[in-house]
Amino acid sequence: MADYENTLFEQEHISNHILKNRYITAPMTRVSSDEDGTPNGRVRRYYEQFAAGGFAAVITEGVYPDTAYSQGYEYQGGLATEKHKEAWKPIVSDIQQHGAKAIAQLMHAGAQSQGNYYKDTSVAPSAFQPPGGKVSVYGGEGEFPTAEPLSKEGIDEVKQGFLQSARLARDAGFDGIELHGANGYLLDQFLSETINVREDEYGGSVENRLRMLVETIHDVRAEVGSNMMLGIRISQLKATNPHFRWSGGEEDARIIFTALGASEVDYIHISDMDATAPGFGENTMTMTEAAQKHSGKPVIACGSLSDPETASSLIENNVADFISIARQALANPDTPIRVKRGLLLDEFDKEAIMKPKAYIKDSELEKELAEDR
Repeated sequence: MADYENTLFEQEHISNHILKNRYITAPMTRVSSDEDGTPNGRVRRYYEQFAAGGFAAVITEGVYPDTAYSQGYEYQGGLATEKHKEAWKPIVSDIQQHGAKAIAQLMHAGAQSQGNYYKDTSVAPSAFQPPGGKVSVYGGEGEFPTAEPLSKEGIDEVKQGFLQSARLARDAGFDGIELHGANGYLLDQFLSETINVREDEYGGSVENRLRMLVETIHDVRAEVGSNMMLGIRISQLKATNPHFRWSGGEEDARIIFTALGASEVDYIHISDMDATAPGFGENTMTMTEAAQKHSGKPVIACGSLSDPETASSLIENNVADFISIARQALANPDTPIRVKRGLLLDEFDKEAIMKPKAYIKDSELEKELAEDR
């Protein structure tokens, strides 16, 4: 405990919210809601485990914000209707009763949609077919179709969907909202020069490709006010292309993170395969370092940070302010308590947890959590 007492288990704030430690549950797609996107009792028990296990904040899986083109997976949770909102209320309350913050991640899948209850087609900044095939553990099969390019009116409809969902998140009692601008989903598609080949104000330069993200941030902040945390998740890698990198390297990172730093977000959440690895080639900064250097905002680091010493070193060296974990959290929903007490951590069993599909398993809900002493 002594090695981590002043790092992983020190309080820190995001905006006007105090988080009790530096551990955050990363968003993870679990395709376990009802067919219409309504989270159920299984989802409720799943999220409460992380809060009871000592995490300072729990970020939901990416939830779709509208009843048009945003859904990415069958049985994905939604936050697009009054029914969705009412179902999220007790989940939020359960998280908060354990002293954790509840953050809703709003995700528009764009071209990477592989299952939609409402529409049979997908949209993107430009006509685009994601490489590779759909992901079987999330219920997909075969190739992605080519997404239809968004018109200006379509862009406005996407923004309105985010605003409606933000209102529902606020009214459900969430402490914060995270916009999913990473991993090849719609907001990230606008940022990508290989996907976004528009010739209007939303395409071309890095600054133009950032416009959709910055405008959505501005509109959501205006909609929900200053009391809710507002963050954005950013990555270079895509779900369909884990080796993708920004062509401009560190200069693109400077432009992107400077712009996000000037926006109304309260934090930036970096998603990478390894948060400690150079982000732009040999002997370069990590993505987390670039975000910290150029944004001036609190940064959440995510990517191969299961080792507490590695995680705490990022905080000690002022590289990150918080750590989010995914696979280790699935194996150990009580990770913070276990680390604090010096208890052994279970290994992540991909076959048991993610196969044949990524839905929440009974064995996960039956785990006995360590006591917080």
